[in-house]
Amino acid sequence: MKKTLLRNYARLIARVGASVQKGQKVVISAQLDQPEFIAMLVEECYEAGASEVSVEWQYQPLEKLASRFEGVRELGNVPSWEEEKMKERTRDLPVTIRIASADPDGMKGADRDKLTMASMARSAILKPYQDALTNRHQWCVAAVPSVGWAKKIFPGIRANAAVERLWELILETARADGKDPLTDWMWHNRALREKCDRLNGLDLVALEYWSANGTQLKVGLIPQAQFIAGRKSTVDGKHFNPNIPTEECFTTPKRGSAEGIVYAVKPLSYGGELIENFWIRFEGGRAVECGAEKNESLLKKILAMDEGASYLGECALVPYESPINQTGILFYNTLFDENACCHLALGRGYSNTIVGFEKYDRAEFAQMGVNDSSVHVDFMIGAEDLEITGITKSGERIAVFEGGTWSRALK
Repeated sequence: MKKTLLRNYARLIARVGASVQKGQKVVISAQLDQPEFIAMLVEECYEAGASEVSVEWQYQPLEKLASRFEGVRELGNVPSWEEEKMKERTRDLPVTIRIASADPDGMKGADRDKLTMASMARSAILKPYQDALTNRHQWCVAAVPSVGWAKKIFPGIRANAAVERLWELILETARADGKDPLTDWMWHNRALREKCDRLNGLDLVALEYWSANGTQLKVGLIPQAQFIAGRKSTVDGKHFNPNIPTEECFTTPKRGSAEGIVYAVKPLSYGGELIENFWIRFEGGRAVECGAEKNESLLKKILAMDEGASYLGECALVPYESPINQTGILFYNTLFDENACCHLALGRGYSNTIVGFEKYDRAEFAQMGVNDSSVHVDFMIGAEDLEITGITKSGERIAVFEGGTWSRALK
């Protein structure tokens, strides 16, 4: 891959995604797959004005070995130094960048019961610090290829060629393959914001989903919430783009308001394993029944992670003809697949969709209906024939999606 393209991508992540400001600390987490690119990204963060940049390396094969040989107590332990690190971050508010590249099958065969129990134990200790960071710091998730991920998508070609092809797709869908990605993203953010303005002008109180695959779901919306997209803001007004790529307009549904059944249209990659051909049925807002052709037990574990994991935390609208879907590629990576078509999310709701979110605390968000959980798991429901009807405060029914894409009224 041309270094000029990679340099532009690194600059996009640093300046538009994370929006690093002068004097800020930056923490990058990444697998060991593309160290040369991570070096570029570190340099671009410094060029943007960062005072300090640190990289926390992970390696999926070691995680799998730990899951095999360590017990739940050891896997779930949060050492004092790690807790102190999180305390420090709630004070320093460093910009955080996560570079995804994990093999979708990298944890296949691991003891999922053990990992789930360990994750719940760690979450009980770390979640308060994560909550303290919410809406207070800039963050961004982007991706680079790994051999395992590339070979999963392109199993019939050599590893080097597969990685190169995945690089091309990442840069294309991230709108980073043009001459001036920063300007391209300025226009992209503007287009997404205009779409949200139209949605918010409808004063919707509920969304109804229908597809011939069996999806029939009604989801209530929070009166104080709005649709947002692309660029987000911290409580002190710093702007950033948390996901590169992004094509979604999303809002936070009202906890306890989902009724009906929904069918996924793409596999869900979770913790290095795939859940395929699954469905979830909701009553009183809670997932009360589910099924899957592959890895149903893992889906049930996600829903049981904590009290809020079985409720919805996001409704996202993405047209079926999005640039990512037009590639015809299943990425086996939620960052990309969630931006291919409409999706929902189990677990934690986004409080920054609430108008004036900086004025409220967690208790007030909960009272409004923002779901809380240690997990946020997106799954794709955007079938080619998906119909979405919006219900307004006055009871009017407005077509939001027709045939998998924006209705004529919203185009």
